[in-house]
Amino acid sequence: MKPIPVSVIVLTKNEEPNLGKCIASAADFDELFVVDSHSRDRTREIAAECDARVVDFEWNGRYPKKKQWALENLPLTHDWVLYLDADEEVTHDLSTEIRAVLGAKPEHFGYFVGLDYRFLGKTLRHGQRAFKLVLFDRRRGRFEERDDLDAVNMWEVEGHYQPRIGGSVGTLKASLVHDDHDSLFHYFERHNRYSDWEAVLRRKSTTNGNPWRETHVKSRPKAMFNALPFKPLAFFVHSYIVRRGFLDGRAGYHYALAKAFYYWQIRVKELELAERAR
Repeated sequence: MKPIPVSVIVLTKNEEPNLGKCIASAADFDELFVVDSHSRDRTREIAAECDARVVDFEWNGRYPKKKQWALENLPLTHDWVLYLDADEEVTHDLSTEIRAVLGAKPEHFGYFVGLDYRFLGKTLRHGQRAFKLVLFDRRRGRFEERDDLDAVNMWEVEGHYQPRIGGSVGTLKASLVHDDHDSLFHYFERHNRYSDWEAVLRRKSTTNGNPWRETHVKSRPKAMFNALPFKPLAFFVHSYIVRRGFLDGRAGYHYALAKAFYYWQIRVKELELAERAR
């Protein structure tokens, strides 16, 4: 078969444990770029061994951040791009579905893809179901700027929000596998960074009306959840009981507890920011 006419973009920084499997999973696509931020491990060597095109990224502390910078600066052959984190893998079903969607005239300009999330060595089938808008026509999509450059400990990659697409958006049936081979230390380290970022944006939304500006249908449940009081408890109950995360065994319990703690981090950091402002 001919390669799938999509440019794959993988963002990396010290991703030696994950990158090889990620690149191998995307072998059906026509080209793959690794946008690397001066990794100190074997990330670049692994990318070169897998015949990926390695491009250096140096953040200047301003926008565009890494995802939008890649759209603007990489010598992309194709109009359709697929963003992957290094700890994600493209399944055979997903490659097949993308080939079919782009082989005909696509109905939409962007597509959400679900994640088969692995935690503590187990794929979560019940308590976790997340979607990311990772496949889109770059002529119709961009990662918007947020008022977050003063967020302590945030870094060069855009936060947890989706690109804005100038047109309709769909959802693919097949999934990505999310399987981080780093230790839980790094998992909690990322949560600590992202909770700083979310606390800053939520505080600004409260004080000056700056909205999150999510426009996609899948953002509506998130907006409803953000308005709930007692979000840590609400998430744990929803993940572990309502969505039957208990069927995922101990992994389901610890995942629900870890994410509940993440939402607690956001809230207590919001309170800290408010106290500092006073």
